Amino acid sequence: MQKKIIFIGFLLTIASSFQLKAQYSAEESDYKRWFVGSSLFVLAGNLSRTNPPNFFQLNLGYRLTGKDVITLEPKTWKYAWPNGIHPFLNDAYGKPEEKFPGYVREFGLSLAYQRFFWKGLYAELNVMPTLQTFSNDEGNKIDNGFQIFNTYRVGYHIKLFNDRFFIQPSIAITHRAYHTELPDGFRQLDNKWSKFIFGEPGFHFGFNF
Repeated sequence: MQKKIIFIGFLLTIASSFQLKAQYSAEESDYKRWFVGSSLFVLAGNLSRTNPPNFFQLNLGYRLTGKDVITLEPKTWKYAWPNGIHPFLNDAYGKPEEKFPGYVREFGLSLAYQRFFWKGLYAELNVMPTLQTFSNDEGNKIDNGFQIFNTYRVGYHIKLFNDRFFIQPSIAITHRAYHTELPDGFRQLDNKWSKFIFGEPGFHFGFNF
């Protein structure tokens, strides 16, 4: 836990050392409209020894204006502990008694909208429907499911290398707005936890073109 907190602080310190420039103004017309990217925090989670998510995410974004951005984000990952346990701040995450009798594999496609308010400061609404596959500890499929997973995010857009690249440190509330009934064993553990997680860090990065 302490290592994760130190890692988050290290990334935010790096981010704060760069020159924080304003998001694109109304006078600018030559900025790059398209970008691709991903999420550094979640990709780094693939290296975890506990509950590695085998995560993949690709962000494809388009700037409607200098202050309005939409992004499509295909994603896939798996998890063996309830989504309601904060992975950084709750010690229950990773404990054997909270583990599902198997794991969940999800395939999602997010639609995100960002609105910039002041310089690089933005708010984001991210809505993601996902298809779920429930498997037992032996890897055998036992059920299917569906979920709508929302993220409410506030972050800061930082331009790098003459705006060829960018990073976006952020903080978010995640919300499992809807899901179908979970199989026995999964349902009982999931019901113990909130549908919301507050204060989940994010660190997106991207390349403009």
